[in-house]
Amino acid sequence: QVQLMESGGGLVQAGGSLRLSCAASGRSINPFTMAWFRQAPGKERDFVAGITWNGGNTNYKDSVKGRFTIARDNAKNTVYLQMNSLKPEDTAIYYCAAVFAAWIIPTKKDEYDSWGQGTQVTISS
Repeated sequence: QVQLMESGGGLVQAGGSLRLSCAASGRSINPFTMAWFRQAPGKERDFVAGITWNGGNTNYKDSVKGRFTIARDNAKNTVYLQMNSLKPEDTAIYYCAAVFAAWIIPTKKDEYDSWGQGTQVTISS
């Protein structure tokens, strides 16, 4: 496992942008698939975006494709989520997650074994 801490959340107006960061500690994220999930009040924690260990493959939830970009800097032990054209329905707590999964990007939360505490993202209309 690896320790994860998210930052960068906040309150923005619809159409705005935010960049979330996930800083890892305890070990290198180099061999891990990394992902972002989000959970809105009263809803399940859902997959948003994921990236393989070398950044070679990415996967996105359909509703964020073209608006969100996941990236990683293994040298800085950090993963990012750039969120543009934000909508009120993007409001949620965003969580960073990690799993040793080689070349695949799991989309179910139960497949990840390291989680951060989350960062709140609120989009006003």
